[in-house]
Amino acid sequence: MLPRNLVFCAICWTCNVTAQGVATHNAIAEKRSVFSGIPWKSQLVDVSRQAGLRAPVIAGGEKTKRYIIEANGSGVALLDFDNDGFLDVFLVNGSRLDTPPVDATNRLYRNTQKGLFEDVSVPAGVAQKGWGSGVCAGDYDNDGFTDLFVTYWGPNVLLRNTGKGKFEDASKAVPKAEAKDWSSGCTFVDYDRDGLLDLFVTSYQKFDLATAPMPGKTSTCEWKGMPVFCGPRGLPYGKASLFRNKGDGTFTDVTVASKISEAKGFYAFTAVAADLNEDGWPDLYVASDSTPSLFFRNQKDGTFAEIGAEAGVAFNEHGFEQGGMGITLADCNGDGHLDVFKTNFAGDHPNLYLNRGKGIFEDGVLRAGLGVNPQYVGWGVGFVDLDNDGLVDILQANGHVYPELDGKAGGEEYRNPRIVYRNLGGCRFEDVSNLAGAAVSEKHSSRGVAFGDIDNDGDVDVLIMNMNEPPTLLRNDVSNKNHWVRVKLRGTKSNRAAIGAEVTLGKQKQVVMSQSSFLSHNDSRLHFGLGSEEETGVIRVRWPSGAMQEFPSAKADQEVLLVEQ
Repeated sequence: MLPRNLVFCAICWTCNVTAQGVATHNAIAEKRSVFSGIPWKSQLVDVSRQAGLRAPVIAGGEKTKRYIIEANGSGVALLDFDNDGFLDVFLVNGSRLDTPPVDATNRLYRNTQKGLFEDVSVPAGVAQKGWGSGVCAGDYDNDGFTDLFVTYWGPNVLLRNTGKGKFEDASKAVPKAEAKDWSSGCTFVDYDRDGLLDLFVTSYQKFDLATAPMPGKTSTCEWKGMPVFCGPRGLPYGKASLFRNKGDGTFTDVTVASKISEAKGFYAFTAVAADLNEDGWPDLYVASDSTPSLFFRNQKDGTFAEIGAEAGVAFNEHGFEQGGMGITLADCNGDGHLDVFKTNFAGDHPNLYLNRGKGIFEDGVLRAGLGVNPQYVGWGVGFVDLDNDGLVDILQANGHVYPELDGKAGGEEYRNPRIVYRNLGGCRFEDVSNLAGAAVSEKHSSRGVAFGDIDNDGDVDVLIMNMNEPPTLLRNDVSNKNHWVRVKLRGTKSNRAAIGAEVTLGKQKQVVMSQSSFLSHNDSRLHFGLGSEEETGVIRVRWPSGAMQEFPSAKADQEVLLVEQ
């Protein structure tokens, strides 16, 4: 790896040459390996309309984007807000610069358990309006009900779940964002291991509509010679903030005291919390757009150190910054370490940061066969075992940011298909998108994605946000006889939602996260495919408190509840 100062010199030189508003490297598609011939038994079927998810998610202009605020879209969440054992749907909504539709609000759909979702946004108290960005979920008051934090351009919103089918606006409990802050990512995390969930929030930039330049005004307002909205380069940077849970229902700002404030010069998107250096304390990793991504190492004394470059997760394998969007974590090669997959802007490969232990990573994206689709802007993504064979696959949602591309020469399109990669073992992948169902090939400009078993039938389904369209709900129909287990955790000494807990089952390892993918929240229940195995074997849990616990083998094809002792 290049020394940090040399890396930045190389990056600046590249910026001057490309003269674009976003980091891109004109990467070529790598040669595809010979297809394995292994049958693919997971079919993703679009059930959105029949499930009742018909209202569009508003996200700026449909045919043109004058400002970057219109382009990034928003996240989604799958959560069981009413504790009936079935996942409900939460959608973050945006707005428009002109007259936004009157019904452009956040939406909460209750799972009726009959294949339908009922819109309960208004009675549940979540129908807020504004330029929504991301969502993270967690039980910050340890009352057994999942709360939500929603990020905005402008004031953010904390929604406390009352346990009575409603949320109350508890935003005053969190220090207010500064004027013009465009918050993006967020994650609940117990960074000091006191059993209370704290809150980490990122902002994409400080955006002021009154001073933002118009399309085509400078070299950072062009895409391959075409005038487009400006940025992110050339616009004011974002920031990261940390708020400590005081235990009385409120949070206090510890951004300076924790040294989070020392990181400068980035456009932050998705935030994930997990123990990436394996010392028993949760770290923070942030995908950054056109700037180095950030790895905040937990120093175990209430402070963090930003070590992204040293750890190998700030840049690509050539030492250049990228347009980072989404993040997913899992042990993709069975070596006992959590690996990181990050999506990036068009003209670039994603990153597969293989964890070599103790928080040192190596980008193995090309060796893994994941360099075959650099033409897409990648957003929401998940390491998820779609066919229950015991190996985590990848589903990635795509979509360009410039609707003006449609009808232009050059082959780029605003709407793109999704991608499904099958894990062949050892963290080697092949593209099976054309085998995964017609819905995968449908073209949308998508952003946030959440993963979870919506019908509790033993396979992982997918919820996708589409720009200015209704969301897509993909039901996973698995036709093989592979087994599975779904693990639900409950903390006692740790935070009740067990956010930050790691579960190891054989050679598989997953972590409970408050946010991942792109600004989204997955089912907090961890899904493990078991292949032909009819029992799980010993299940090992490292709780957020740092305690290790072993649970006896459980029979397959069920949900198991594991409670911290």
